[in-house]
Amino acid sequence: MKSNPSLSELARVVSAGKRSKAAARPPGPTGTPIMGVMREFNRDSLGFIERAQRSHGDIVWMRFLYVPALFLYHPNEIEYVLATNARNFIKSMSLRSNFFQRLVGNGLLTSRGNEWKRQRRLTSPAFHRERISGYAGTMVDYTKRLTANWREGETRDMHREMMRLTLEIVVRCLFSADVSDDVDEVGATLGELVKPFASQATLKWILNNRLPTPYHIRFHRLAKKIDNVVYRIIAERHASGTDTGDLLSTLLAARDEDGSQMTDRQLRDEVMTLFLAGHETTALTLAWSWYLLGKDTDMAEKFHAELDEVLGDRDPTFADLPRLKYTEKIVKESMRLYPPAYGLGREAIDDCEIGGYRVPAGTQVFMFQWATQRDARFYDEPGDFKPERWTEEFEARLPKYAYFPFGGGPRACIGASFAMMEIVLVLATIGQKFRLDLVPDHPAEIYPAMSLRPKDGVKVIVRNRTR
Repeated sequence: MKSNPSLSELARVVSAGKRSKAAARPPGPTGTPIMGVMREFNRDSLGFIERAQRSHGDIVWMRFLYVPALFLYHPNEIEYVLATNARNFIKSMSLRSNFFQRLVGNGLLTSRGNEWKRQRRLTSPAFHRERISGYAGTMVDYTKRLTANWREGETRDMHREMMRLTLEIVVRCLFSADVSDDVDEVGATLGELVKPFASQATLKWILNNRLPTPYHIRFHRLAKKIDNVVYRIIAERHASGTDTGDLLSTLLAARDEDGSQMTDRQLRDEVMTLFLAGHETTALTLAWSWYLLGKDTDMAEKFHAELDEVLGDRDPTFADLPRLKYTEKIVKESMRLYPPAYGLGREAIDDCEIGGYRVPAGTQVFMFQWATQRDARFYDEPGDFKPERWTEEFEARLPKYAYFPFGGGPRACIGASFAMMEIVLVLATIGQKFRLDLVPDHPAEIYPAMSLRPKDGVKVIVRNRTR
């Protein structure tokens, strides 16, 4: 009769099993021998992300040409990469590409190590609660200026309108400058600059990044146009010598340990990073919020009812934010369903282990808000727009990284509070006076470039509200 194994023997079996699993590669789509999954991913990025999880689970391995990649879907593994072991991960290859580096240089988004820590310290005072509360009036004023010429029954593209508005707001609040005369050209240029990021998983992307192709040359020419605006803002501040208390003043006053100031190039990189991060992502959340409210009249009525109760006929202020609870829930739910940045990428510096699998150095690791924030394990009726789900009890039991529209860990978005305040105040200011009905049968197709853009805009019919 065979004896039962001892505890030490069981421990050896378990240990051997763990070593075997850690040495194994996670399951995943094989793709083609040369291209890997590049073509399939590029053909339908969001659909591919969803299918990979359905077919292979929460940890999925694949290959983009010669580059190994890992897709993570569960909050536990996402937390490991973004927070628990964040030191072992740098920004992904796409954020270190020639195109992206040309846009933001060595700013807060792309810098590393001690340089990043220094930049974070320099910029963080601009986003303290006391500082951002002073921006509320500007946000409301610019919104009222935008809508001053809106008329009953006219059609507006809320994606375009919100892009224009948030561009003006971010420049005014953070850099005390007015770009009203440049805003249409800047907005159109930024729209062209993000287009190549929709085809990152292609040979065309690789060639355009590395070779002086016609598109490569055009991209750099477009980026130069944005540079001109940013350098003009910096030059004007140098000339005035005025400390306006905004971020640019903080950066201009900053000194390195040897007493030297930031160069105009360093200033440009920081300005450009916040220029982009504080503009498009906020505009997209606003555009998708109007789309979702336009689809659901019951939710829209609750939204307008809250504005009438809290604000009446007066303008919203910073002090009103705690009372605009339903409006805040709309914003949270919009960012859940249509996160402006639909995925985050990191690269492993050293070999590590994720979910029991060995992850070699150099592996690109991707985490997708688009998938995790629509996961039925964490959200009841995950595809439905349900602002009321965001109760304190729901948030308390929700795994931390089941919802991460602003990223997470030490490199979470520095401007999250600024963005939330802006979105709520803009929604409230417009919603006080107008109801925005969706244009019937207008498509709401998603264009996933660096962010989730509505491909054909969000077209609405303006209706004056009467109370």
